Amino acid sequence: MKEYVAFDLETTGLSPENDQMIEIGAVKIRNEKIIGKYNCIIYPEVPVSNFVVELTGISREMLSKGIPLKDGVEGFLDFSEGFPVLGHNIMFDYSFMKIAAKSVSRSFEKKGVDTLVLARKLLKGLENKKLGTLCSYYHYVNEAAHRAYDDALATAVVFEQMKKEFPQEKELFEPKQLQYRVKKQRPATQKQIRYLKELVKYHKIKDSAKVDGMTQREASKEIDRIILNYGVMKK
Repeated sequence: MKEYVAFDLETTGLSPENDQMIEIGAVKIRNEKIIGKYNCIIYPEVPVSNFVVELTGISREMLSKGIPLKDGVEGFLDFSEGFPVLGHNIMFDYSFMKIAAKSVSRSFEKKGVDTLVLARKLLKGLENKKLGTLCSYYHYVNEAAHRAYDDALATAVVFEQMKKEFPQEKELFEPKQLQYRVKKQRPATQKQIRYLKELVKYHKIKDSAKVDGMTQREASKEIDRIILNYGVMKK
């Protein structure tokens, strides 16, 4: 794989169905050289924990100035179009992006390589296979770990070093079809619909999304968005 897009996401949590990406970082590589960069912070539609803020270094002020999820996702899909992808524990990021792509009526079917899988096969002597450990092994300093672009670039560096260290393992470095099936979304429950309508009425929100026809995930996100921006209902 001589040309590819290495990408990484920062998210509000670990569930691709219920959490949201808050940063997308990607670097486009051809013959070991950077030929393109993509990075954006996304305005969160769900609450972001203090743990995530502290882990990533993405402040609440930065989040408040983020772009809409739709714009960030479509920008990345355009950036990565026609290229295989690279990631560390890639199925985590791939699942988030595939669900987000579907939410904007786009497809994200990719071939790719996972540096975590490579490390488990090729670097068995390391105490663990975290990205930071691989960076230390290859003497690369990732100055902003847990920021999407910097982790994406670090993943590309590690991948290129692996190719040089194990030239006889060419087949392992070839991209393979990534498989993630987006779960069919169930209709919102009557309890969700009732609570959401009560929230909208209580806060007198005129621009709220249409409740009827929402999926459970959409209703949950809309409830989180309203509480985040307007607060809970007081008795």
